[in-house]
Amino acid sequence: MHPLDIAAVVLYLLIVLGFGFAFGRHQSRREFFAASRSMGWLPVGLSVMATLFSSNSFVFYPSAAFGDSLRIGLSLVAFTLMTPVVIWVFIPVYSRLKVETAYEYLEMRFHISVRTLASGLFVLLRIGWMASATYAASVVVSSMTGVSQTTVIIGLGVVSIGYTVLGGLRAVMWTDVLQFFVFATTILVTLGLILHLNDSGVGEIMHTYFDGREGLIVDFSPSLTLPYGSWVILIGVFLEGLSAFGVDQVAVQRYISARSERSSQWGAVVNLVGMWIVIPGLLLIGVGLYAYFAQHPTELGEGTLSEILTSDAKVADRAMPDFVRLHFPPGLAGLFLAALMAAIMSSIDSGVHSVTTALVVDFRDRLFPQFRPKDDASELRWIRFLVVTIGIIAITLACFVGPLGNVFDVGKKLTAAFGGPLLAIFVLALFSRRANWRAVLLSVSLSTALTLYLMYVQEMHALRTNTTQWFSVWYWPIGFGTALGLGYITSFLQPAIPTKYTYFQIIQDNDRD
Repeated sequence: MHPLDIAAVVLYLLIVLGFGFAFGRHQSRREFFAASRSMGWLPVGLSVMATLFSSNSFVFYPSAAFGDSLRIGLSLVAFTLMTPVVIWVFIPVYSRLKVETAYEYLEMRFHISVRTLASGLFVLLRIGWMASATYAASVVVSSMTGVSQTTVIIGLGVVSIGYTVLGGLRAVMWTDVLQFFVFATTILVTLGLILHLNDSGVGEIMHTYFDGREGLIVDFSPSLTLPYGSWVILIGVFLEGLSAFGVDQVAVQRYISARSERSSQWGAVVNLVGMWIVIPGLLLIGVGLYAYFAQHPTELGEGTLSEILTSDAKVADRAMPDFVRLHFPPGLAGLFLAALMAAIMSSIDSGVHSVTTALVVDFRDRLFPQFRPKDDASELRWIRFLVVTIGIIAITLACFVGPLGNVFDVGKKLTAAFGGPLLAIFVLALFSRRANWRAVLLSVSLSTALTLYLMYVQEMHALRTNTTQWFSVWYWPIGFGTALGLGYITSFLQPAIPTKYTYFQIIQDNDRD
């Protein structure tokens, strides 16, 4: 690495640590967990976007486009359809009930057991997600810097935990805002450099990319094994987005931190705008890289680009980091590394903070209130100790994710197995008067177990027969649909219980107030 690259990376790390020190004064539990409910719509929206647009995504989108899967761009349609549901359904419920976690609502609607089950699913989902997302980007950082993956994971984990422990949610959110601008700038710089180095104009780049290849933008083939098929992207990513942005404590914690319901709703709009900036930019990088390496295939291997793609299954993952290593001028390569580090740290900081919140609010405070300290200073020490503990667990797991296989598939399967049933709990709670806690507990437990079992059976079958597994995103509609259907049907086994916590009743009651 050039000294300018090292300087850029070190400067970035010092700035994010500075946020922790700057916001670490006058901390209280309310400040640490919810930034005293004083955040505006811009940091809410950009923080949600930077946090849930993980390091997996930063590496994955250009790689998918470089290969044959520009179809992943349909995710933008799914996210666009999902956002109004978040704005007009989930945010008003959390805001009007004044909850600390999303799962508090489930106790109001059902029973304490449903609250703890949902919060437990979230904790498992988020720790697994942190580990896979951290590992994915650490592969690229390690290959570019020559530093071992373990060192990268531990180093960035320590920095992330450091500013989270010091500054709480306010530091995490403003760091996420900085991280958004870092990787947005990096995307623009990378696109500009690719266009500059290509020996052709935009029209020729697009012609090179699409020439002789079909089904790159849409493919509605009814196949469970087709990677990034249009049906699975529209259905699966819609459900994944609704779970991530609607019922995941990482996003909900940011909505709760806003100074008003309207600020939270505008934050959700900002999040969508951010995705419409970042995702097309990353996909265009993949398109530009394909055109560039079609002209200069020897930089990736021997033969033509199509031959290299056929012989090397991981060449798409190497395309962007190899281009950065070979062609980025001193300083800009450091900016790219800082962007990758930003994506990793935004995954870690938000994950450990939200998991800590869930464990404190949904488990300790609710089940073991006698262990809650009497004063704020003792409470903060307890919370910070838990942040460090969760961080160590996530970082340790990230060091051992590699042998599990394709990181994208592992991440999608983990989140689908827990996130799909979690979303079903909220849909039943909000829109079914008949749904009851026993039916929900049974259906969610069975659907999670069934989804995990299907994953195992598919993997074993693929290994025995040397065939392709179901594409991992399909497990989202499987997990969600099974939990929803079982929950609704089994609710008829008991009489309906009157409740004032369905969606329409919450809205009506608050409107009357």
